[in-house]
Amino acid sequence: MKPSAAAILVTALSIASAIECAAAPSESAAFVVELENPLASKQPLQGYLRQTYRAGPSPAVVLLHGCNGNWRRLDERWGKRIASWGYVTLTVDSFGPRGIDNTCTSGAPVDLAFDAYRALNFLVELPSVDPARVAVLGFSQGGWLALTSVERGIVERVSRNKFRAAIAFYPPCLGFKDNMTVTTLILIGELDDWTSAMECRNMVDGRDDWGISRQKGEGIPITLVVYPGAYHGFDVPALRTPIQYFGHHLEFNQPATDRSIDTLREFLHATVGGEERAKEETK
Repeated sequence: MKPSAAAILVTALSIASAIECAAAPSESAAFVVELENPLASKQPLQGYLRQTYRAGPSPAVVLLHGCNGNWRRLDERWGKRIASWGYVTLTVDSFGPRGIDNTCTSGAPVDLAFDAYRALNFLVELPSVDPARVAVLGFSQGGWLALTSVERGIVERVSRNKFRAAIAFYPPCLGFKDNMTVTTLILIGELDDWTSAMECRNMVDGRDDWGISRQKGEGIPITLVVYPGAYHGFDVPALRTPIQYFGHHLEFNQPATDRSIDTLREFLHATVGGEERAKEETK
């Protein structure tokens, strides 16, 4: 029997990881991987994969970028950090295979809604990943896609593999009409003038500006954290000097970033668990 593509990939990554671990054991290496066979898909996705250095299957996190792409920077900013907590991370490039540079004014193509699950389907085939403990994490437009992935609806329903948890940094919160199927966390700045904190409050309360309301108490609750004084992109160090981007204020905020790091780590620990949780469960 011929080895599967995933098995070959994992063997190669294991060798590379061992070399990297010897050189810098405190930092995981990122590998560009193809998530699908190019012969089986017209637009096969790619992404940055970071493995853990612990034995046995690990929890994992799929990361989804915003409307300006920059998946490599997202991996550097968050993929590397989350991997250091004991998670396999996969930062998806949704634009490259589609020949897209930016969707900040045009809106996301409809088929992007399935990218999170395409990444999940890749991860669950890896021996290094526990398929029952994978979270999806998105930023801005990617946050909206993360929420779409776990909202009770057609995208979640037709996917054979399921996420265990979802996190969205400053997502657009309008348009969600159904309940979330997993524990969900939203982090947003109070002064965000691109994706409104008030719209996210309405969503969490089961209502929106269109007057549609879900039954309060139904479904799995959403946790919303709003950071005072923070704008869109509050976690991006490159925005230490504020900018106007497509008419919106973007600015880095160190206190909000620090708090979001702690909140995200605690949330992942509680929902899918990293190294600390694995140690607790074996006691």
